[in-house]
Amino acid sequence: MQKRSFLNAALALIGASALSTPLAAWATAKPQLEVWKTASCGCCHDWVKHMETNGFEVKVNDVSDAAKNKLRAQLGLADKHGSCHTALINGYVVEGHVPAKEVQRLLKERPKALGLSVPGMTIGSPGMDGPDYQGRQDPYSVLLVQRNGSSTVYQAYV
Repeated sequence: MQKRSFLNAALALIGASALSTPLAAWATAKPQLEVWKTASCGCCHDWVKHMETNGFEVKVNDVSDAAKNKLRAQLGLADKHGSCHTALINGYVVEGHVPAKEVQRLLKERPKALGLSVPGMTIGSPGMDGPDYQGRQDPYSVLLVQRNGSSTVYQAYV
């Protein structure tokens, strides 16, 4: 009987401490994104800053190109969808210079997919839009990549 009383008291204490955390704290938790990139890549650094500015908590892993490419392959993302950095968030792959608002949309809609990609390094995309590019904006598409390797345009930027 003492064991049951102890367990009930412990469960009540755990429940009370969980309830004492304001709901606003739960609601304001930042989505956590983990990125693999090379240490010397300035546009990757700029993309990370773009994601942080737009409400993401970012953990950065500086790795070699070979390690990054191996990770991309292990995640099931084909080279044709590749770019200069690879990220994971809530079970999705985010490859390249994907705008934060498209990642936010992905997390809201939760489609059955591998993730999002902006293949290559398109000038004008987040991280590829600094002063060096003098305001140039090339058209690009954010692709929704399926686990079988196929993709569709998730959002076009023209």
